[in-house]
Amino acid sequence: MKPVPMTVRGETQLREELDHLKNVRRPKIIEDIAVAREHGDLKENAEYHAAREQQAFCEGRIQDIESKLSNVQVIDVTKMTNNGKVIFGSTVTLLNLDTDKEVTYCIVGDDEADIKQNRISVNSPIARGLIGKQVEDEVMVVTPGGEVEYEIVSVEYI
Repeated sequence: MKPVPMTVRGETQLREELDHLKNVRRPKIIEDIAVAREHGDLKENAEYHAAREQQAFCEGRIQDIESKLSNVQVIDVTKMTNNGKVIFGSTVTLLNLDTDKEVTYCIVGDDEADIKQNRISVNSPIARGLIGKQVEDEVMVVTPGGEVEYEIVSVEYI
């Protein structure tokens, strides 16, 4: 399998989620299944079927996280020299040349992406257009909403 790039923060969050699923969620589901079994006929027991569905989802998520963590490639940009180049893990401030609005994005792994927190996936159209560029470069990014032209105002490795 190919390596899964992730920031230090992303790896920590994934490990915390795995710990929660294994040590809190899984035992609760097992308890729910045991209680539902006590109610009798399993064919018509909605609580039992709901608990089994939750168990399947939980086990699937545990396997997914363990797979990603076994192939994780943690990239800590705080230990790199900032040469002004946009790389995985960097925080980039952009100026939209059409609207004159500034926006700041942190380029992260797929599992860490959250547009509400301005954390975009390295595989997103914006990030793919920015990787390898430098401060003051103008970049044309093709997004689902059309082409957008940005100027890179700053690149931070934080």
